[in-house]
Amino acid sequence: MYGSPVSLMLCKEEPFPMLNSAHWPVAFVICCLVPLCAQTTVSDQSPMHVIQVTTNNVVVDVVVTKGSGEPVLALHKEDFKVLEDGKPQTIDFFEEHTAGTLPPGAPPLPKMPPDVYTNVPPAPESDAVNVILIDTLNTDTRDQVYVHKQMLEFLGNMPAGTRAAIFILGSKLRFVQGFTTDTAVLRAALEDKKNGFLAQRDSTWRSREDNADDQRETDTMSMMLTSADGIAAVRESQADYTSFQYGERVSMTLKALNYLARYLAGVPGRKNLIWFASSFPVTIFPAPTQGPATSQARAYISTVKQTADLLTDAKIAVYPISAEGMVVAHNMEADSANRGRWGASGTSWEETVDHANTIAAMEQLAADTGGKAFYNTNDLSNALSRAISDGSHYYTVVYTPTNKNMDGKYRRIEVKLTADKHKLAYRHGYNADASASVEAQPNRDPLRSLLIRGLPSATQFLYKVRAAPASPQPEPNAARAGENSALSGRVTRYSIDFMFPWASVKLDHVFPATDQKNDPIEHGVWHGKMSIGAVAYDRDGKAVNWISSTPEISLQPEVYAKIQKAGMKAHIEIDLPNTDVHLETGIYDWGSGKAGTLEIPLHASVATATSAPQAVLKTK
Repeated sequence: MYGSPVSLMLCKEEPFPMLNSAHWPVAFVICCLVPLCAQTTVSDQSPMHVIQVTTNNVVVDVVVTKGSGEPVLALHKEDFKVLEDGKPQTIDFFEEHTAGTLPPGAPPLPKMPPDVYTNVPPAPESDAVNVILIDTLNTDTRDQVYVHKQMLEFLGNMPAGTRAAIFILGSKLRFVQGFTTDTAVLRAALEDKKNGFLAQRDSTWRSREDNADDQRETDTMSMMLTSADGIAAVRESQADYTSFQYGERVSMTLKALNYLARYLAGVPGRKNLIWFASSFPVTIFPAPTQGPATSQARAYISTVKQTADLLTDAKIAVYPISAEGMVVAHNMEADSANRGRWGASGTSWEETVDHANTIAAMEQLAADTGGKAFYNTNDLSNALSRAISDGSHYYTVVYTPTNKNMDGKYRRIEVKLTADKHKLAYRHGYNADASASVEAQPNRDPLRSLLIRGLPSATQFLYKVRAAPASPQPEPNAARAGENSALSGRVTRYSIDFMFPWASVKLDHVFPATDQKNDPIEHGVWHGKMSIGAVAYDRDGKAVNWISSTPEISLQPEVYAKIQKAGMKAHIEIDLPNTDVHLETGIYDWGSGKAGTLEIPLHASVATATSAPQAVLKTK
């Protein structure tokens, strides 16, 4: 998915209606086909200055509750104190949010013209939305069945106006139902066997029975008088396999959290991620003394940091709920003769330690993100209800940190009340990273893992896209557009135009050190880097063609001044078979690490009418 042509253009006119400014940071216009700029080459012999102007505000959502768990309402800005790394901070913005309130200035999205689509999310119906994540990857099969039963019970009594979406994490993240307040829709989606819940055992999950089998294997070897070296070798092999499985689960879990954060980034307000699992293998903000458990986990430390940044930017609070229900330890009872072993008599020492570690992981996940952990309860329906209620009443506090050095280090946040002694829940820190961009790696396409059929739109980078058959269609036997060399049969050439505000792209201002002028607009060159791509899937989910490119943006001052008043556009073309397809489109800005994706349904009737009388493209 590299090296395909992409055209970047300067916006000049507006044939389609603009989106309301409540949804876009600047005016957004559709562009005509005017070249954006020529590439500017800067000599490596000349010293350069790079200017980056960034204003970093820290947004903290604070849930204040009484001892009984009831929310504390009607507090004021003066009631709060904020400290970062122990130093007092000035609160720049303060707002209270309560259940049932509507965010100001968020009208419905305007109707899109024909062939034009947008990944701008609809305005929420309340200040907080809820994402329910049923994790089968990190949950034993019997616990999955119980979670499903409790979920259906909750949906039968879900309070009116509660806005929720449902995902399932197994071998991959699956989108079950988007945000809705209709409990019947949520329930039907969860019971749909094709895209809903299906209890299954994941190959990477280590159940109690698996651990018991490992123990029985070594016990049998011991009874057979196997040498100590032989038993040690088997145990080492078991540990290596367990470590591999754990590493796989960590990787898949982090990828799922990463995508959920990108999906929720453009949704206004607080996002409550209610996560059902038996085990929580990831830590969002590891403590300095908290090393990864395995060598595989250490390899994912950069991904952990990126995921933490994405969750922070998206204002996601994690509410982990233990799918194990009530766990009763029997290891101290008189009949627990097999201390340290797995058995029917009760919980072993190993299981007790494992359960304690799970609780500690849940508590840390909740504390790091501003949520709350629920465990040792069989009433999972009530736990879900309490999590939603807890995340519906909160205060937003915004401050500009006095330490403006974006050095990537962890910054500790403390929020206190000046008088009343209530319980506060909020995220306790953040990584002082300039962005969540991917590390520079050759031949890496950051869009590859995002352009997957069936996932909802990523909304970090908002854009419009126009997808329509090209006019005129190419001549017979013209070169194929796209990167699938196996594409054959009758096809239609589609023209894909991405349209987005210029301010969405992070641009660095570069100018020679010898330039003594102080006007950043009149001199120097503005540089950026983006990935633009699309993947088309047939009705069976098979990719039929794809295209991707990573153009370097280089803007002369006069062009940069113009795009501030207009906008930007990217253009690609792709050949698609004359059948119903789903086109996954995406943009990734390398400077900010922000991504946007959008799925577009394309129908065979439109393609057939446009493509005739096009010749058949044959494979080589």
